[in-house]
Amino acid sequence: MENVLAKQIAKQFRDLHFGDNWVAVNFKSVLEDITWEQATTRIYDLNTIAVLVFHVNYYVSAVLKVLEGGPLEASDKNSFDLPPITSEAEWEALKEKLFSEAEAFASRIEQLDDTRFFELFIDGKYGNYHRNLVGIMEHTYYHMGQISLIRKILNQTTNQ
Repeated sequence: MENVLAKQIAKQFRDLHFGDNWVAVNFKSVLEDITWEQATTRIYDLNTIAVLVFHVNYYVSAVLKVLEGGPLEASDKNSFDLPPITSEAEWEALKEKLFSEAEAFASRIEQLDDTRFFELFIDGKYGNYHRNLVGIMEHTYYHMGQISLIRKILNQTTNQ
C-alpha cells in the first residue's frame, strides 16, 4: 500500500489523455478528427491547436525527464516554440509524442513511493511533487478546453 496515491494520480493522468475520466472528455478524443490544416489554422488572436498541443506536452516532457532522474530543463519562454507543421505526418508525429510521453509520464508516476509526493520538487520555489504533478493535469485540462472551443469554431466556419 506504499504507492496508492501514485497509482491514483497516474490513473487520472492516463484518463485525462486516453479516456474513462470523471469529466468524460479526453485529449485523444478531442484531437481525433483534427487535420493538420485545422491544427495550424489561427482563429482570431488565439494560439493554434498545434501550438497548444506542443505547449501542454512541453511541460510533460520536462517533468518526465526529472522523473527519469534528469535535471529540470525548461523555460516558460520556450513553451510555445513549436516548429512549423507543414504536413499531416508532422501533425501525427506531434500527437504521437504527446500520447507516448503521457504514457511514459503515467508509468513513472506509478513507480513513485507515496512519500515522494510531499518532497520538494527540484527547488523549494516549485513546491512539492504533488503540486507539480496535479498542476500539470490542471494545466492540461485548461488547454484541452481551449482546443475544444477552437475546434468548435473551426467546424462552424468550415460548415457554413
